[in-house]
Amino acid sequence: MSRHERGWPTSDKFVHSKRPSGCCFGFSTRAIHVGSEPDPSTGAVIPPISLSTTYKQDEVGVHKGFEYSRSGNPNRDALEHTLVGLEAGAGHAIAFASGSATTATILQSLGPNAHVLSVNDVYGGTFRYLTRVAKETMGTESTFVDLENATDDEVLGAIKENTKLIWIESPTNPTLRLIDIPRIVALAHRAPSKPLVLVDNTFLSPFYGSPLLQGADIVIHSLTKYINGHSDVVNGDYDALVQKLRFLQNAHGAVPSPFDCWLAQRGAKTLAVRMKAHGLNALRIASFLTSHPAVEHFLSTLPSSSLAHGIPFGGMVSFRLRGGARSAEALLPKLKLFTLAESLGGVESLAELPARMTHASIPAAEREALGIEGLVRLSCGIEEVEDLVEDLRAALDGVEDEDSGCESGLVTPSDASDDGAGAADGGNGLH
Repeated sequence: MSRHERGWPTSDKFVHSKRPSGCCFGFSTRAIHVGSEPDPSTGAVIPPISLSTTYKQDEVGVHKGFEYSRSGNPNRDALEHTLVGLEAGAGHAIAFASGSATTATILQSLGPNAHVLSVNDVYGGTFRYLTRVAKETMGTESTFVDLENATDDEVLGAIKENTKLIWIESPTNPTLRLIDIPRIVALAHRAPSKPLVLVDNTFLSPFYGSPLLQGADIVIHSLTKYINGHSDVVNGDYDALVQKLRFLQNAHGAVPSPFDCWLAQRGAKTLAVRMKAHGLNALRIASFLTSHPAVEHFLSTLPSSSLAHGIPFGGMVSFRLRGGARSAEALLPKLKLFTLAESLGGVESLAELPARMTHASIPAAEREALGIEGLVRLSCGIEEVEDLVEDLRAALDGVEDEDSGCESGLVTPSDASDDGAGAADGGNGLH
């Protein structure tokens, strides 16, 4: 049965939202079916993995859509169709080997001596690439601005004649601030340089967030997180930009393997089910943390109305302890179900200390100013939520007891210093 007979789009342009007018298929239906049509040769319901590196041509330049695996592969093509089906407002999707490869290719497409305006609370790997790699190899300038609280005049004042891109994370990583995307888009349109607006939508996924419908030009996801795979860039109907990105990707080989694409597409099929569970668990955990005496300050992707009305909105939670950074570091090894590890978005719950792990490449003074120092970041998995709450309760109670004992002189503080091994960079900070 053809794509047309099944009611699917016959090109990469799949006009949709969660359930847009003119489209009868909902989010989960698209996730399961778009890009996953039964194999026409065998009837296999699940797309087979194509491991061939080269493809037969009937005549010179005449082929079935594939020539060489670096330039195109059936599994990558299928994954990209699925991503277009998931990301509301998308016209194209390009799957990359990693988030770093995505960042590098997008910034390389800007050309030399470009200026990038970025949200100040940005992922450490993006900060590192902008300030060290792109700056040193392409002369890229970067300005980091608090896009949540900056006035319109302040944002416009930061846009230069050579500003070609505004880089947004919303929610930001790891302090989970929500950026008003339509406002930043409107300001970008007012600026003479007319920069493109990019949104890293990793923390919300296409299930909870649709930046293209809010006016963004480009959306990126780290697919190793919620969607489950590697990384991609999704954008509206910008043929020239897509052609440039595909050319650069092919030129330096930043392509995911067929198996990676197959796994990512398989994971995307259950995205809606998982995101609901992540969101509900985060909601319950957020409610618990706000009431525990050891917690000084609580942050999450949840707007205040979500906690009040029980509406899930993403699976990430961050918080600070009254005992500061030392208590935060003491907390993490006490957790049993929350694994101390970098990354996020998997079915398993993870906990980390961003200042010493994912954001270690950001200078200490800037981490302090951004509120990253002493922050604990949780990726709430889909385990039984009361088990997760009890895991947090036991660990927090243990830290609170230690802090109380230390204050009364019953417990001797560790001689370990923040100036010890690995503290300057907080470990490698490469993830």
